[in-house]
Amino acid sequence: MNTNIAVCIAGATGWAGSALARALVDVADLDLVAAVSRTHAGAALGSVIGRPELTLEISASVGQALELGPDVLVEYTHPDVAKGHILMALRRGVHVVVGTSGLSDADYREIDAVAQEMGKGVLACGNFALGAVLLQKFAAMAAKHIPHWEIIDYAHADKVDSPSGTALELANRLATIRESTLDVPLDEVRGPRESRGARLGGSQVHSVRLPGYVISLEAIFGLPDQRLTLRFDSGASAEPYVAGAVMAIRKVGRLTGLHRGLDSVMEF
Repeated sequence: MNTNIAVCIAGATGWAGSALARALVDVADLDLVAAVSRTHAGAALGSVIGRPELTLEISASVGQALELGPDVLVEYTHPDVAKGHILMALRRGVHVVVGTSGLSDADYREIDAVAQEMGKGVLACGNFALGAVLLQKFAAMAAKHIPHWEIIDYAHADKVDSPSGTALELANRLATIRESTLDVPLDEVRGPRESRGARLGGSQVHSVRLPGYVISLEAIFGLPDQRLTLRFDSGASAEPYVAGAVMAIRKVGRLTGLHRGLDSVMEF
């Protein structure tokens, strides 16, 4: 009896999805059974992403791909359609790993409700790179001892969502510990309040969008006469995200409801 996890990747020919699809060829316990790409629908996946042994035909829609019987959907498309894909998969009894950023807290509340109803797991990860995951764990440790911190989120100039999913995930994680201390309350700032960033989950978050960045994140903690800076930088390759995505696929089937961040299940 085959006990491997059957995987569908929505966005399988994109930057992150194609790297994951190529990697799954060599992962013994995961089987890629479906792939979605509207642009390349009907083509053999391997011919598009450079792995000829991947002969499965690319589906035009998530609905079509779910007919192929995956256990886990990996969502790597666009925030405008991602929620619909996630809810469709859950209602068909499929667990979901979310790599798409840009979904709101309201979106996630709806997703959690459906996941709980269906008894399925959703693992939403703003960043699958293990360096970013560890930054979140270390930042959570620091926030228990240092009350002052701010988050700086860097990305390429054409990134539409702001802040990034990685920064939002960190802010949400720190919110479970406490709010950061502001010695000057925002309503007492002299000058444009926006210069102090956005207040998200009790953290000040600043987004920088410039050419030359891919994804970088800083969590800066301050105490009198000392400062702790935690920083993650990614390069142009999608390879750093593969190991974390594989871990998420393996873990999501043990979950029920929504879980945010790979760090929340690393030791599960």
